[in-house]
Amino acid sequence: MLIEITRTLQIDSTDLEEIFVTATGAGGQNVNKTATAVQLRFNLGGNTTLPAPVKARLARLAGRRLSRDGILTIEAETYRSQLRNREAARDRLFSLIRAAATQPKTRRATKPTKAAQTRRLETKSRRGALKRQRGAQEFS
Repeated sequence: MLIEITRTLQIDSTDLEEIFVTATGAGGQNVNKTATAVQLRFNLGGNTTLPAPVKARLARLAGRRLSRDGILTIEAETYRSQLRNREAARDRLFSLIRAAATQPKTRRATKPTKAAQTRRLETKSRRGALKRQRGAQEFS
């Protein structure tokens, strides 16, 4: 089954694996007996539905969340409910994929205009003159 990320991007649900573990932190006795935290694992290396440029940008955005095997791991343990943590993990993964889907603008080298160069040099010379004037003053 395909999960729609954007209009043009989908991922296969078989590439996702959810592991439920006990959460750390506050929660009282509930935290010791229920596995509410979610580790969502996305098989980026084995994914066939995402285009190669999107995969490369996603790998760069994932940083240390991406293992050497090409598995992207997202952990969510904010909520006390397993369902809400699961939704939060999926939302974070989908927003990461959406961010990787947007192609960055290519930077075009530009030259400053002649007027801008002139303004910059005039400002520098005025500032230098002010500093020279300060040094020439004698205190009595």
